[in-house]
Amino acid sequence: MTQGFSTAAIHAGYDPDSLYGPVNTPIYASTTFAQNGINELRGGFEYSRVGNPTIAALERTIAALERAQYCRVFASGMAATDVALRVLLRPGKHMILGHDAYGGTFRLIDKVFGEWGVECSVVDTTQPNAVHDALQDNTAVVWLETPTNPALGISDIADVAKQIEGHAAKLVVDNTFATPYLQRPLELGADVVLHSATKYLGGHSDVVGGALLTNDEQFDELAYGFQGDAGAISSPFDAYLTARGIKTLAVRMERHCDNAQAIAEHLEADPRVAKVYYPGLASNPGYEVAKKQMRRPGAMISVLFHNEEAARSFCLNTKLILLAESLGGVESLVEHPASMTHQSVNGSALEVPRELVRISVGIEDLEDLLEDISSSLLTIEDS
Repeated sequence: MTQGFSTAAIHAGYDPDSLYGPVNTPIYASTTFAQNGINELRGGFEYSRVGNPTIAALERTIAALERAQYCRVFASGMAATDVALRVLLRPGKHMILGHDAYGGTFRLIDKVFGEWGVECSVVDTTQPNAVHDALQDNTAVVWLETPTNPALGISDIADVAKQIEGHAAKLVVDNTFATPYLQRPLELGADVVLHSATKYLGGHSDVVGGALLTNDEQFDELAYGFQGDAGAISSPFDAYLTARGIKTLAVRMERHCDNAQAIAEHLEADPRVAKVYYPGLASNPGYEVAKKQMRRPGAMISVLFHNEEAARSFCLNTKLILLAESLGGVESLVEHPASMTHQSVNGSALEVPRELVRISVGIEDLEDLLEDISSSLLTIEDS
């Protein structure tokens, strides 16, 4: 039976059919599991580094939401990123990375895989044929963020998939900003989907995690091997928290998007703001593509001020909107990417303008958020 998104978020992956019938997935806080005989597993689990019932239930839930055959969850989004790259890359291989991406992803590719002998080309993946033109015989990975972090660029996933059709390269899409509620990259031609579950999936700024999803059995088997061999696993308690957060993903994303759209329009109309990056604005270059491949434009906004002093003043003078890294929680957050989450890209092709501010719009009352933003903007006027 095909289930709606919210129904799947609440019910998929777990059936309360055990002895006591708990509605929520139990936290199986056990490192090991008793066996009926030598290598005769009682319930399919032997050791929590290679499998745990709580973690397995979460994997089934996320797979249902992304409509993927396979899912593996990890200790963090970066652990998932590392495993995806280790599965797909080898020394001497080449990869393509979008020209706007999370600083941690770039740092891992540049500092770790670069020394491993992997070549990386930085490409504006929002431009037609840009990925095709950058392909080399040894290209193994095309890595997309859409929307991107922090400039909210939109790449046409189906178009990029078509550009690499017939090539050995695998298309990996970081779907963290969109979530499976707003966008399903596998249905658009992606080979692998990545999530930092720390963000919208968990949704409450209380758990760190990551996930990889695919319909490719070989990729999944290799990812599972790396997961167990290297130990980049989620804990049962973290898996439980993530699953609990996912149950309200749809309703949270609707409120997130409502607030973000109104705030983006408010900021765009303010003369103290030079530019607003938000896929829900008609002025955004990716507006039409976002409408085509996303249910709604998401809840991340980036704001370009006229100078760095104004950007810093805005960050330092919001009261309700907290100055902090990360995103995707129920509370609104603001940060200065060039000094915080994207320090590692300074001086590179991915360098972020120092006048840029990133806002993760939460689910507070819109009137309170607008009042906080207006108050902070006044400090720019006075400075």
